[in-house]
Amino acid sequence: MKTKMKLIAALKIWVVIYPSITIFLYILSKSSMELPLYLKTLFLTLILVPWVVFIGVPFVDSVLRLLSTKVDKK
Repeated sequence: MKTKMKLIAALKIWVVIYPSITIFLYILSKSSMELPLYLKTLFLTLILVPWVVFIGVPFVDSVLRLLSTKVDKK
């Protein structure tokens, strides 16, 4: 994989993971349960890794594809 493609993939993942982690941590902080850090991390990764791989990044790909076809038509 070329460096440009790796950078694009990293940006797509970041666009999905940053807001997801922020929202999830906000929700966890509102919880009345105080969990140890290792359990919070486990819970966070169990939810967010599948979210990013199966929903988040494919959604970003489809939006970028849609935008690129609109730009190509102009």
